[in-house]
Amino acid sequence: MTKIHVLDSSGSKKSEINTNIFDAPLRQDLVQKIVELEKLEEKQPYAPFLWAGMQTSASGNVKHNRHTWKTDRGRGFSRFPKKRMSDKGDRFVWIGAVSPDTRKGRRAHPPKVARKDRKINKKEQLFAFKSGLAMLSSLELMKKKYSSLQNANLKLNLPLVVEDKFVNLKTSELFEKLQKILGDEVFSVALQDKKVRAGIGKMRNRKYKQNAGMVLITGNKQDKKINGFDVLKAKEVKLMDIWDNGSRLVLFTEEAIRDLENKLSGKKEEKNKESKL
Repeated sequence: MTKIHVLDSSGSKKSEINTNIFDAPLRQDLVQKIVELEKLEEKQPYAPFLWAGMQTSASGNVKHNRHTWKTDRGRGFSRFPKKRMSDKGDRFVWIGAVSPDTRKGRRAHPPKVARKDRKINKKEQLFAFKSGLAMLSSLELMKKKYSSLQNANLKLNLPLVVEDKFVNLKTSELFEKLQKILGDEVFSVALQDKKVRAGIGKMRNRKYKQNAGMVLITGNKQDKKINGFDVLKAKEVKLMDIWDNGSRLVLFTEEAIRDLENKLSGKKEEKNKESKL
């Protein structure tokens, strides 16, 4: 069991809680493996329709011998697949089809959906998630994620847990309290900053780039909408949300710690039974 300080909205210690969700052994190799698999699940397969450009009868329509009916030899035609548009006797009207160099033909080398969904071992995934939570208490692993903090002298007691009232603050007041808790150096990387990308990538569907920023993990029954950093409920958190080539800066509420304990122990939420009138 680990003793964790619960901070009030001013950044000072309010109380202590005991929890075991940060006690797992650190396995960066296993964590990175599961993160890559989770990203693969999130990625949408990209490819054109398998039979695009080939939904017509073009091959075998034309004979390749001279002086025979339905031949294209001796007529000045290119030797590519053709589909018949009309005919009269031994005169045919053909247009090129199917071949990549013809109008409405298939693509030469399109992206193919050859990827198969890789299964994730459930025990490995659970162990990696516990290990990822344990890494949130390491200041060195957090510096690895945020390059601008690598040479900074930080005095943070990780993991960071705040009282539940923190979620109910208004946006301007919340940012003020957050700056007191994190300090100026960490607060600068906690907020997501969206910039226009330099270079030709602007014309290749990646005009903007954005830093990772902070994650606020709330309880399952707490609601918070805010711009500037990611907000997730305890039941929605995946390993890729808290770790990717380093430990992300994560802020928990007290209720989030309790809900994560229930999630890792396999306990289900008790639903409130409403009396029918």
